[in-house]
Amino acid sequence: MTTTMRDVAKAAGVSVATVSHVVNDKPGARIGDDARRRVQEAIVALGYRPNALAKTLSEGSSRFIGLVADAIATTPFAGQIIHGAQDEAWRHGFVLLVANTEGNAAAENDAIAMMLEHQVRGILYSTWYHREIEVPPPLQHTETVLVNCFAGDDSFAAVVPDEEQGGRTATEQLLAAGHRRIAFVNTTSPSPARSGRLAGYRSALEAAGIAGDDALVFEAAPQQEGGYDAAAAVIASGATAVFCHNDRVAMGLYDGLRERGLRIPDDVAVIGFDNQDVIAAHLRPPLSTVALPHYELGAAGVRTLLGLESPATGARQLIACPSVPRESV
Repeated sequence: MTTTMRDVAKAAGVSVATVSHVVNDKPGARIGDDARRRVQEAIVALGYRPNALAKTLSEGSSRFIGLVADAIATTPFAGQIIHGAQDEAWRHGFVLLVANTEGNAAAENDAIAMMLEHQVRGILYSTWYHREIEVPPPLQHTETVLVNCFAGDDSFAAVVPDEEQGGRTATEQLLAAGHRRIAFVNTTSPSPARSGRLAGYRSALEAAGIAGDDALVFEAAPQQEGGYDAAAAVIASGATAVFCHNDRVAMGLYDGLRERGLRIPDDVAVIGFDNQDVIAAHLRPPLSTVALPHYELGAAGVRTLLGLESPATGARQLIACPSVPRESV
Protein backbone atom coordinates (compact mmCIF):
# COMPACT_ATOMS: atom_id res chain seq x y z
CA MET A 1 0.00 0.00 0.00
CA THR A 2 1.08 3.59 -0.66
CA THR A 3 2.62 5.32 2.33
CA THR A 4 0.83 8.55 3.17
CA MET A 5 1.89 11.70 5.00
CA ARG A 6 -0.39 10.58 7.84
CA ASP A 7 1.63 7.34 8.17
CA VAL A 8 4.85 9.34 8.43
CA ALA A 9 3.32 11.64 11.07
CA LYS A 10 2.20 8.64 13.15
CA ALA A 11 5.64 6.98 12.95
CA ALA A 12 7.45 10.21 13.88
CA GLY A 13 5.00 11.19 16.61
CA VAL A 14 4.24 14.58 15.07
CA SER A 15 1.33 16.26 13.30
CA VAL A 16 0.61 15.95 9.59
CA ALA A 17 1.27 19.69 9.29
CA THR A 18 4.78 19.21 10.69
CA VAL A 19 5.49 16.47 8.14
CA SER A 20 4.22 18.76 5.37
CA HIS A 21 6.51 21.57 6.50
CA VAL A 22 9.54 19.24 6.52
CA VAL A 23 8.73 17.66 3.15
CA ASN A 24 8.18 21.02 1.46
CA ASP A 25 11.01 22.71 3.38
CA LYS A 26 8.64 25.54 4.20
CA PRO A 27 10.49 28.77 5.04
CA GLY A 28 9.89 30.09 8.54
CA ALA A 29 8.34 26.88 9.86
CA ARG A 30 9.15 26.42 13.56
CA ILE A 31 10.22 22.81 13.80
CA GLY A 32 12.68 21.54 16.39
CA ASP A 33 15.77 19.67 15.28
CA ASP A 34 14.62 16.47 17.03
CA ALA A 35 11.19 16.54 15.38
CA ARG A 36 12.73 17.24 11.96
CA ARG A 37 15.14 14.31 12.44
CA ARG A 38 12.31 11.94 13.41
CA VAL A 39 10.28 12.96 10.34
CA GLN A 40 13.25 12.46 8.02
CA GLU A 41 13.99 9.04 9.52
CA ALA A 42 10.34 8.01 9.18
CA ILE A 43 10.32 9.10 5.54
CA VAL A 44 13.33 6.89 4.81
CA ALA A 45 12.05 3.94 6.86
CA LEU A 46 8.58 3.97 5.27
CA GLY A 47 9.75 4.83 1.75
CA TYR A 48 7.43 7.82 1.60
CA ARG A 49 7.34 9.80 -1.66
CA PRO A 50 5.55 13.17 -1.86
CA ASN A 51 2.64 13.52 -4.26
CA ALA A 52 4.29 15.36 -7.16
CA LEU A 53 0.98 16.27 -8.78
CA ALA A 54 -0.33 17.86 -5.60
CA LYS A 55 2.91 19.79 -5.19
CA THR A 56 2.71 20.96 -8.80
CA LEU A 57 -0.84 22.23 -8.27
CA SER A 58 0.12 24.10 -5.11
CA GLU A 59 3.29 25.67 -6.55
CA GLY A 60 1.97 26.39 -10.05
CA SER A 61 4.81 24.60 -11.86
CA SER A 62 6.51 21.22 -11.91
CA ARG A 63 10.07 19.91 -11.97
CA PHE A 64 9.67 19.13 -15.67
CA ILE A 65 11.16 20.99 -18.63
CA GLY A 66 9.69 20.29 -22.05
CA LEU A 67 11.68 19.89 -25.25
CA VAL A 68 9.79 19.87 -28.56
CA ALA A 69 11.91 19.02 -31.60
CA ASP A 70 11.27 18.53 -35.29
CA ALA A 71 13.70 15.70 -35.96
CA ILE A 72 16.76 15.95 -33.71
CA ALA A 73 16.06 12.67 -31.92
CA THR A 74 16.47 10.84 -35.25
CA THR A 75 19.46 12.88 -36.43
CA PRO A 76 22.64 11.36 -34.91
CA PHE A 77 24.79 14.43 -34.35
CA ALA A 78 21.92 16.84 -33.60
CA GLY A 79 20.65 14.35 -30.99
CA GLN A 80 23.36 15.74 -28.75
CA ILE A 81 21.03 18.70 -28.18
CA ILE A 82 18.77 16.36 -26.19
CA HIS A 83 21.75 14.94 -24.32
CA GLY A 84 23.01 18.38 -23.32
CA ALA A 85 19.57 19.60 -22.25
CA GLN A 86 18.90 16.41 -20.30
CA ASP A 87 22.18 16.58 -18.38
CA GLU A 88 21.76 20.28 -17.57
CA ALA A 89 18.12 19.84 -16.50
CA TRP A 90 19.07 16.98 -14.19
CA ARG A 91 21.92 19.06 -12.75
CA HIS A 92 19.35 21.61 -11.56
CA GLY A 93 16.79 19.11 -10.29
CA PHE A 94 14.56 18.95 -13.36
CA VAL A 95 13.52 16.12 -15.66
CA LEU A 96 13.32 16.62 -19.43
CA LEU A 97 10.13 15.64 -21.29
CA VAL A 98 10.95 15.12 -24.98
CA ALA A 99 8.57 15.12 -27.95
CA ASN A 100 10.02 14.47 -31.41
CA THR A 101 7.36 15.56 -33.93
CA GLU A 102 9.11 15.02 -37.30
CA GLY A 103 7.73 18.40 -38.37
CA ASN A 104 4.08 17.36 -37.98
CA ALA A 105 2.22 20.53 -36.93
CA ALA A 106 -0.68 18.65 -35.31
CA ALA A 107 1.69 16.44 -33.30
CA GLU A 108 3.66 19.54 -32.32
CA ASN A 109 0.58 21.35 -30.99
CA ASP A 110 -0.56 18.22 -29.11
CA ALA A 111 2.87 17.83 -27.51
CA ILE A 112 2.95 21.46 -26.40
CA ALA A 113 -0.59 21.19 -25.01
CA MET A 114 0.36 18.06 -23.04
CA MET A 115 3.40 19.77 -21.58
CA LEU A 116 1.37 22.81 -20.57
CA GLU A 117 -1.17 20.53 -18.89
CA HIS A 118 1.70 19.09 -16.85
CA GLN A 119 2.69 22.66 -15.91
CA VAL A 120 6.27 22.34 -17.16
CA ARG A 121 8.73 24.99 -15.99
CA GLY A 122 9.10 26.03 -19.61
CA ILE A 123 9.69 24.61 -23.10
CA LEU A 124 12.75 24.37 -25.32
CA TYR A 125 11.81 24.37 -29.00
CA SER A 126 14.52 22.97 -31.26
CA THR A 127 15.22 22.25 -34.92
CA TRP A 128 17.81 19.86 -36.30
CA TYR A 129 19.55 22.53 -38.36
CA HIS A 130 20.08 26.24 -37.67
CA ARG A 131 17.32 28.32 -39.26
CA GLU A 132 14.70 31.02 -38.82
CA ILE A 133 11.29 29.68 -37.81
CA GLU A 134 7.72 30.73 -37.23
CA VAL A 135 7.18 30.06 -33.53
CA PRO A 136 4.11 27.84 -32.89
CA PRO A 137 1.33 30.00 -31.36
CA PRO A 138 0.85 27.76 -28.26
CA LEU A 139 4.37 28.68 -27.11
CA GLN A 140 3.09 32.19 -26.44
CA HIS A 141 1.54 30.78 -23.25
CA THR A 142 4.71 29.63 -21.47
CA GLU A 143 8.37 30.51 -21.02
CA THR A 144 10.14 29.38 -24.17
CA VAL A 145 13.71 29.26 -25.40
CA LEU A 146 14.49 28.46 -29.04
CA VAL A 147 17.45 26.12 -29.57
CA ASN A 148 19.34 25.95 -32.89
CA CYS A 149 16.69 28.25 -34.38
CA PHE A 150 15.39 31.79 -33.94
CA ALA A 151 12.36 34.00 -34.53
CA GLY A 152 12.80 36.57 -37.28
CA ASP A 153 11.75 39.40 -34.99
CA ASP A 154 13.83 38.09 -32.06
CA SER A 155 10.70 38.02 -29.89
CA PHE A 156 11.90 34.83 -28.17
CA ALA A 157 15.19 34.10 -26.45
CA ALA A 158 17.30 31.84 -28.67
CA VAL A 159 20.51 29.84 -28.39
CA VAL A 160 22.26 29.32 -31.74
CA PRO A 161 25.71 28.35 -33.08
CA ASP A 162 28.10 31.18 -33.91
CA GLU A 163 28.42 30.41 -37.62
CA GLU A 164 30.67 33.39 -38.38
CA GLN A 165 33.12 32.50 -35.61
CA GLY A 166 33.13 28.90 -36.87
CA GLY A 167 33.95 29.99 -40.42
CA ARG A 168 36.71 32.21 -39.11
CA THR A 169 38.13 29.37 -37.00
CA ALA A 170 38.18 26.97 -39.97
CA THR A 171 39.99 29.50 -42.18
CA GLU A 172 42.45 30.37 -39.42
CA GLN A 173 43.48 26.69 -39.20
CA LEU A 174 44.43 26.78 -42.87
CA LEU A 175 46.24 30.12 -42.49
CA ALA A 176 48.16 28.77 -39.49
CA ALA A 177 49.37 25.89 -41.67
CA GLY A 178 50.91 28.39 -44.06
CA HIS A 179 48.25 28.53 -46.78
CA ARG A 180 47.44 31.83 -48.48
CA ARG A 181 45.36 30.81 -51.48
CA ILE A 182 42.34 29.32 -49.75
CA ALA A 183 39.14 28.32 -51.53
CA PHE A 184 35.70 28.13 -49.91
CA VAL A 185 33.07 25.70 -51.21
CA ASN A 186 29.83 27.10 -49.84
CA THR A 187 26.30 25.70 -50.02
CA THR A 188 23.66 26.79 -52.51
CA SER A 189 20.98 26.63 -49.79
CA PRO A 190 20.16 30.01 -48.15
CA SER A 191 20.67 29.72 -44.40
CA PRO A 192 22.46 31.35 -41.44
CA ALA A 193 25.22 28.78 -41.97
CA ARG A 194 25.74 29.86 -45.60
CA SER A 195 26.04 33.56 -44.85
CA GLY A 196 27.76 33.22 -41.47
CA ARG A 197 30.51 30.82 -42.55
CA LEU A 198 31.25 32.94 -45.64
CA ALA A 199 31.52 36.05 -43.46
CA GLY A 200 33.91 34.22 -41.12
CA TYR A 201 36.05 33.04 -44.05
CA ARG A 202 36.35 36.58 -45.39
CA SER A 203 37.01 38.01 -41.93
CA ALA A 204 39.91 35.62 -41.30
CA LEU A 205 41.52 36.43 -44.66
CA GLU A 206 41.17 40.17 -44.06
CA ALA A 207 42.72 39.87 -40.59
CA ALA A 208 45.67 38.03 -42.18
CA GLY A 209 46.16 40.82 -44.73
CA ILE A 210 44.93 38.72 -47.66
CA ALA A 211 42.61 40.37 -50.18
CA GLY A 212 39.38 38.51 -50.79
CA ASP A 213 39.09 36.82 -54.20
CA ASP A 214 35.61 35.91 -55.45
CA ALA A 215 37.23 33.48 -57.88
CA LEU A 216 38.07 31.32 -54.85
CA VAL A 217 34.47 31.14 -53.59
CA PHE A 218 32.35 28.35 -55.07
CA GLU A 219 28.82 27.15 -54.47
CA ALA A 220 27.76 23.52 -54.48
CA ALA A 221 24.91 21.32 -53.33
CA PRO A 222 25.48 20.59 -49.61
CA GLN A 223 26.01 16.86 -50.17
CA GLN A 224 28.85 14.60 -51.23
CA GLU A 225 27.98 15.05 -54.91
CA GLY A 226 28.34 18.82 -54.57
CA GLY A 227 31.88 18.51 -53.25
CA TYR A 228 32.79 16.00 -55.95
CA ASP A 229 31.46 18.27 -58.69
CA ALA A 230 33.37 21.27 -57.32
CA ALA A 231 36.76 19.52 -57.42
CA ALA A 232 37.69 20.49 -60.99
CA ALA A 233 36.97 24.19 -60.41
CA VAL A 234 38.84 24.18 -57.10
CA ILE A 235 41.93 22.69 -58.76
CA ALA A 236 41.74 25.15 -61.66
CA SER A 237 41.68 28.04 -59.16
CA GLY A 238 45.16 27.16 -57.92
CA ALA A 239 44.00 26.90 -54.30
CA THR A 240 46.33 25.02 -51.95
CA ALA A 241 43.67 24.63 -49.28
CA VAL A 242 39.89 24.31 -49.21
CA PHE A 243 37.31 25.14 -46.55
CA CYS A 244 34.15 23.12 -47.22
CA HIS A 245 30.70 24.21 -46.02
CA ASN A 246 30.19 20.85 -44.31
CA ASP A 247 31.78 17.43 -43.87
CA ARG A 248 29.66 15.81 -46.60
CA VAL A 249 30.92 18.32 -49.15
CA ALA A 250 34.47 17.62 -47.95
CA MET A 251 33.91 13.88 -48.41
CA GLY A 252 32.93 14.42 -52.04
CA LEU A 253 35.86 16.76 -52.59
CA TYR A 254 38.21 14.04 -51.28
CA ASP A 255 37.01 11.74 -54.07
CA GLY A 256 37.29 14.43 -56.75
CA LEU A 257 40.83 15.39 -55.75
CA ARG A 258 42.03 11.78 -55.59
CA GLU A 259 40.61 10.97 -59.02
CA ARG A 260 42.82 13.75 -60.35
CA GLY A 261 45.91 12.39 -58.62
CA LEU A 262 46.11 14.90 -55.77
CA ARG A 263 47.03 13.93 -52.21
CA ILE A 264 45.48 15.27 -49.01
CA PRO A 265 47.03 17.19 -47.28
CA ASP A 266 50.30 17.07 -49.25
CA ASP A 267 48.92 18.74 -52.39
CA VAL A 268 45.69 20.26 -51.07
CA ALA A 269 44.60 20.74 -47.46
CA VAL A 270 40.90 20.27 -46.68
CA ILE A 271 38.80 21.32 -43.71
CA GLY A 272 35.10 20.68 -43.16
CA PHE A 273 32.37 21.84 -40.79
CA ASP A 274 29.86 20.06 -38.50
CA ASN A 275 32.13 17.28 -37.15
CA GLN A 276 29.86 14.43 -38.19
CA ASP A 277 31.82 11.60 -36.58
CA VAL A 278 30.49 8.99 -38.99
CA ILE A 279 32.18 10.97 -41.76
CA ALA A 280 34.99 13.16 -40.42
CA ALA A 281 36.75 10.66 -38.16
CA HIS A 282 36.61 7.84 -40.71
CA LEU A 283 37.83 9.51 -43.88
CA ARG A 284 41.43 8.81 -44.88
CA PRO A 285 43.14 10.94 -43.82
CA PRO A 286 40.74 11.84 -40.98
CA LEU A 287 39.11 15.18 -41.72
CA SER A 288 40.00 18.32 -39.78
CA THR A 289 36.76 20.18 -39.12
CA VAL A 290 34.85 22.58 -36.89
CA ALA A 291 32.16 21.18 -34.62
CA LEU A 292 28.62 22.36 -34.30
CA PRO A 293 28.18 22.64 -30.50
CA HIS A 294 24.96 20.63 -30.23
CA TYR A 295 25.52 19.41 -26.66
CA GLU A 296 26.25 22.93 -25.42
CA LEU A 297 23.25 24.32 -27.33
CA GLY A 298 20.96 22.03 -25.34
CA ALA A 299 22.68 22.78 -22.03
CA ALA A 300 22.69 26.54 -22.63
CA GLY A 301 19.01 26.39 -23.58
CA VAL A 302 18.15 24.96 -20.16
CA ARG A 303 20.30 27.51 -18.34
CA THR A 304 18.63 30.33 -20.27
CA LEU A 305 15.16 28.96 -19.52
CA LEU A 306 15.98 28.78 -15.81
CA GLY A 307 17.31 32.33 -15.82
CA LEU A 308 20.88 31.26 -15.07
CA GLU A 309 22.31 33.04 -18.10
CA SER A 310 21.10 35.34 -20.83
CA PRO A 311 22.32 36.64 -24.20
CA ALA A 312 24.94 39.39 -23.99
CA THR A 313 23.03 41.47 -26.53
CA GLY A 314 19.61 41.05 -28.11
CA ALA A 315 17.66 37.84 -27.86
CA ARG A 316 20.19 35.44 -29.42
CA GLN A 317 22.98 33.79 -27.48
CA LEU A 318 25.82 32.66 -29.74
CA ILE A 319 27.58 29.41 -28.85
CA ALA A 320 31.15 28.97 -30.11
CA CYS A 321 31.96 26.29 -32.67
CA PRO A 322 35.22 24.59 -31.60
CA SER A 323 38.02 23.45 -33.86
CA VAL A 324 38.55 19.68 -34.30
CA PRO A 325 42.02 19.26 -35.87
CA ARG A 326 42.81 15.93 -37.49
CA GLU A 327 45.12 15.01 -40.38
CA SER A 328 43.75 16.70 -43.51
CA VAL A 329 45.49 20.05 -42.85
